[in-house]
Amino acid sequence: MTNFVLVYTGDGIPESEEQQAIVMAEWGVWYTNMGAAIVDGGNPFSASKYVTDKGVNDGAASSPPATGYTIISADSLDAAVGKVQDHPHLKYGGQVSVYETFKM
Repeated sequence: MTNFVLVYTGDGIPESEEQQAIVMAEWGVWYTNMGAAIVDGGNPFSASKYVTDKGVNDGAASSPPATGYTIISADSLDAAVGKVQDHPHLKYGGQVSVYETFKM
């Protein structure tokens, strides 16, 4: 098994508290269904800065900015992508990038 970092971008969170509760429940179901494949449940991101050889800048280095992460395990990149295709973040205008990691 290999670890994969899921990086969330895009909105994904409705404004009303009622809709937010629905979204959080959907995330809970997704996490439950993933079971032992969850290595690190992750967290959402808040304020950010990016650093270059020219200095420090406010905000994210990419657009749209990353909004959070989760780390999962899977047999292959394709298998990891398959586990993400029903992710609730996708239903609300978000995107999920799947990055394979390797040990050094």
